Amino acid sequence: MRRLFAFAALMVATPLGAQAPASQADPAPQAVASYTSIPLWPNGAPDSAARRSEAEVGRDYWVRNVHEPSLIAFPAAPAHRNGAAVVVIPGGGHKLLVWTNEGTKVATALNRMGVTAFVLKYRLANEPGSSYSVDGNAADDARRALRWVRAHAAQYGIDPARVGAMGFSAGGELVSLIADNPEPAGRPVVDAIDRQSARPDFQVLVFPGPRGIPATAINSAPPAFLVAGSLDPCCAAPTVTLYEQLRKAGISAELHMYADSGHAFNLDESDRISVLHWPDRLNDWLADGGWLSPRSAGTVAIPKSK
Repeated sequence: MRRLFAFAALMVATPLGAQAPASQADPAPQAVASYTSIPLWPNGAPDSAARRSEAEVGRDYWVRNVHEPSLIAFPAAPAHRNGAAVVVIPGGGHKLLVWTNEGTKVATALNRMGVTAFVLKYRLANEPGSSYSVDGNAADDARRALRWVRAHAAQYGIDPARVGAMGFSAGGELVSLIADNPEPAGRPVVDAIDRQSARPDFQVLVFPGPRGIPATAINSAPPAFLVAGSLDPCCAAPTVTLYEQLRKAGISAELHMYADSGHAFNLDESDRISVLHWPDRLNDWLADGGWLSPRSAGTVAIPKSK
């Protein structure tokens, strides 16, 4: 009876759900990460005024109904930051954005390499009722994202000459459009950010779709890392075609085509060991290219191509 009373007294002293007092041996609590949405156009994106007040729709792993293009920053830890940055562009067939598996998870993987990442929400041309275009509005969002990162490089400890773009599937199409093709003439210049370069310093295309391939400005393309599955019905052929263009133009490029693999294996969605290790090959490529090595003042820039 005495034990039962002691247990009851404990329940009164420590309500259900309350945390027990921390001992000196317990580690300090870690702050929960907080991410802020960064609008790409402070006064609203061009061609979006009619739908600007609509809310985005998000379920599980995806986001759609984007009318205010934005970035979410994932800064690398200062102790490991190397000055490189990547704008991550999720896929989704231009109908939705595969926000977690081709966006936020990728950003945290890049953080482990010392790279600061920015995940892009862009306008969707194939969503029902959309008036946007891939080559116009979505590509404009991708270019604006590169420009925004360069304009704010000092704020994030980024080298503005080491800003890359990484796209999955439909996002890979946007990377090719801004990296391997010319920017359309007459695009609006709304502020000083639009005077920054929109061309990535390096490009990573993960099972990219066919838009923008074959490329029309291949001789000025940045170094490229390309990866896809050999059985991918939509994206194996464009990946090989772009690689061949880059190779013949003398642009530094590396290609990984995985046997017996299809589309959308992402970072860890495959039962093939070789496919699971493609991010390691990306890490190797980035290291070999010098993109993961901090540069001091006066360091000679790494050549973009042969």
